[in-house]
Amino acid sequence: MAFLDNSGDIILDAVLTDTGRMRLARGDGSFKIAKFAFADDEIDYGNYDKNHSSGSAYYDLEIMQTPVLEAFTNNTSSMKSKLISISRTNLLYLPVIQLNQIFAGTSTQMHADGYFLVAVDETTEDELFGATTTIAGVQGAARPSEDGNHVRLDQGLDTTQISPSNLLDADLTETQYIVELDNRFGSLVDKVGSTMASVSFVDDDHIASYYLSLGTDNLFVETNSVTDAATGTQAISGPRGTIIAFKFQASVDLNSSTFLFTELGSETNYTGKSGSQPYYFIDSIVRVTGATTGYKVDVPVRFVKYKG
Repeated sequence: MAFLDNSGDIILDAVLTDTGRMRLARGDGSFKIAKFAFADDEIDYGNYDKNHSSGSAYYDLEIMQTPVLEAFTNNTSSMKSKLISISRTNLLYLPVIQLNQIFAGTSTQMHADGYFLVAVDETTEDELFGATTTIAGVQGAARPSEDGNHVRLDQGLDTTQISPSNLLDADLTETQYIVELDNRFGSLVDKVGSTMASVSFVDDDHIASYYLSLGTDNLFVETNSVTDAATGTQAISGPRGTIIAFKFQASVDLNSSTFLFTELGSETNYTGKSGSQPYYFIDSIVRVTGATTGYKVDVPVRFVKYKG
């Protein structure tokens, strides 16, 4: 890892992803460059100085001389801020993707700790839920169909300057999402816990990628048809596009063993049916990316297992 010499010319440094390198190494004809992406993670556009004393040629000087790292292939740490091209020049707002924690009472809320707690076995579910299945921020991942809690994200223009009754333009509407989840910890199921999503591929860092599309994966992705303010249920204030919702099925390793918890996690106490008790936990991130705009949201998830 090193910095590029950008003291003079503009430099583009391109590399293959881990998946691209794997397919190239196969030598079986499966390697084909079909897509590419640009990113400028190191750049702070707040450094643009339109009041520079030396004139307009120097407005972006500090930006142009910002140290830029060489491109690297690890998808878990590169290209946090992808660039997009939009030919229209009349856009005042760009679409975003936001967690919706106010829809349907507490069913889409995070836990008070700032995570979605995922109970990985039946004992943990019984302890945390007790006599109810509506504890905010707790999802059962051993029997995911038995509680209504799930993760929901809304997409659209989050502004009060444009009425939500207006339709979101087609070129700003996300119709496909990429969900990345550590395959060692679990898999993706729909919001009612009845259907498992198909994994597109798993990379060398154990990150499983799920490609979920409107019209194909209707249990996961749907059009947001709410066109009034609905401030009590909607995370997007302006024109709305699509919704993606899901929950988790715990992996066999987390469900039946404490090995990954002792290797990768830690312990803490939670209050459940038996009072304050110790639990193993592993913190992770589930990344949701819109395929149209490249907008990303990192969803904090904590996998928990009752220690007793």
